[in-house]
Amino acid sequence: MTEKLALSAVVITKNEADRIERCVRSLTGLCAEVIVLDSGSSDATVELARAAGARVEHQDWLGFAEQKNAAIALATNRWVLLLDADEWLGDGSDSALRALFANKGVERAEIWKLQRRTHFLGTALNFGGWGRESVERVFRQPIRYWPALVHERLNSDGLRVKKTAIRIEHDTARSEAEYRQKLARYAELMAQQRFHSGRRAGALAAPLHAGFYFLKNVVLRGGFLDGIGGWRYHRCHIRYTYDKYRLLHAMSAAKPA
Repeated sequence: MTEKLALSAVVITKNEADRIERCVRSLTGLCAEVIVLDSGSSDATVELARAAGARVEHQDWLGFAEQKNAAIALATNRWVLLLDADEWLGDGSDSALRALFANKGVERAEIWKLQRRTHFLGTALNFGGWGRESVERVFRQPIRYWPALVHERLNSDGLRVKKTAIRIEHDTARSEAEYRQKLARYAELMAQQRFHSGRRAGALAAPLHAGFYFLKNVVLRGGFLDGIGGWRYHRCHIRYTYDKYRLLHAMSAAKPA
């Protein structure tokens, strides 16, 4: 039997029964422990995660950053690998992670970026900025996430951050309608987060930023090469970008700085 790495994998969940097995099973043969922190699933998430080999704990929802920090705090190893329930390690990632940890090579940085490829309703997005999105997912204790309402990030101040070619796959949506609803919630949270951090937006910010997203990701980064499936995905994100700045402008106009 191949020896497991001294690496703790952590995942936060709520009602992820259709995804959690794939995520956990990509981790159990590699990591010394897999911890799923559930916030009150009403489906079979907990049972399926345990059956797949994870240790499951409960924590009422604290918000994205604090929930992930709570999961990290449960890890017993010095190094942590964090995945979302809709993610899994791609082909070859097992051996690539083993190579990273060999001869203490992982110690060359405190945070390692993995490359995430998004899938949208059956289409793998290889272009448009979503085929190799660098995400910070392997890191050393006691690193934690900054407080944030959404799109949380690790506190990397003063730390060494390096990039690897290790692949994460990301199946981001169950349906286009559900995905649009999720992005609408994210737009509200992002607008609030930016407003409270002192950001403001003018009347033209929403169309300008939406147009820039289209130019950057669909045209210059070749998002159009992913076909109809890719366009459906980018259309959702163009709307998300527009809504984020529309809401921020409304807050800016309604309240004093």
